[in-house]
Amino acid sequence: MSAARQRPFRRVTSTALAVLGAGVLVAGCTSNTPEASGGGGGGGGEAASPNDEAGETVRIGFSAPAADHGWMAGISQAAQAEADRYEDVELSVAEGTNDVSTQISQVETFINEGVDAIVLLPFDGAALTPVALRAMEAGIPVINVDREFNSPFAAQATVLGDNYGMGVSAGQYICTKLGDQPDAVVAEIAGIDSLPLTQDRSQGFADALAECGLNVDNRVAADFTVEGGERTAANLLQAAPQIDAIWNHDDDQGVGVLAAITNAGRDEFFMVGGAGSANAMREIQGGQSVLEATVIYPHTQAADGIALARLLVQGKSLSDLASQGVPQRIVLDAPVVTADNVDQYIDAAFES
Repeated sequence: MSAARQRPFRRVTSTALAVLGAGVLVAGCTSNTPEASGGGGGGGGEAASPNDEAGETVRIGFSAPAADHGWMAGISQAAQAEADRYEDVELSVAEGTNDVSTQISQVETFINEGVDAIVLLPFDGAALTPVALRAMEAGIPVINVDREFNSPFAAQATVLGDNYGMGVSAGQYICTKLGDQPDAVVAEIAGIDSLPLTQDRSQGFADALAECGLNVDNRVAADFTVEGGERTAANLLQAAPQIDAIWNHDDDQGVGVLAAITNAGRDEFFMVGGAGSANAMREIQGGQSVLEATVIYPHTQAADGIALARLLVQGKSLSDLASQGVPQRIVLDAPVVTADNVDQYIDAAFES
């Protein structure tokens, strides 16, 4: 029996480093393929990290919402690719669903099958909390991804993107361009307004703009779809005859936003996207679009969850940290991608 199974409610207290880049989890700590170069947290000289060594087989159940847009498809693809990197990981993937009852049943099946760990991106964090608690009570560690449960006891580790930080990053970028123009007109195309993630993104954006004396002059909300982005952007452009900058929360809906901008023949502003899709980065690379930056919301969160599940079950630690164990909560960075650094990110981006 694994260490994680013996101590299902062991809580890691060494979380001084609460914010880690995805590379720490995926590239640096848990590879099964030792690198020739030295360094890293596993030992000196050319010694590989102990995490590179294959251990006992880890059976992981994975459930996420339906891949009905590019970012969510990227989540599931990255999770599978991460599992495929390890000869000691067996991944059982439930069919993506936006039906809460179906997802609860999927987790119940994982519990009944006695998997070693569950990586769960819940369609609704509150609704999936009770079944996640049951998994934990059964001795199966749960790694919560992206949408949080409403009980701290429902997961042994949580991996999150930084929605507030996305807004801050977008606002700070616009401030670097327009901070000396107090009369600049800034517009915002949000996602679904009822979602806390949208509210967090908007709050971060407003807070960052306020630091340079700007504010959101025109704001509309779409629905994270291409169609919704095009419809909402068309309405915005009709209502605002002059705009200096737009932040669009989501690159999937940004496909429609860009179509509306082209149809309207508008190019007096620049735009910042959100999430970090490959097609958005290609627009940035091309240099001919109003889209000149995008803020990453990592689609690798579930992949990080797979890596953490393996470590937890095998009783290992993050080798790049001095402290033992795995952090309870990891919030990933929200970097801005521009023409200057797009080559660093595009190969790992998801397709809208």
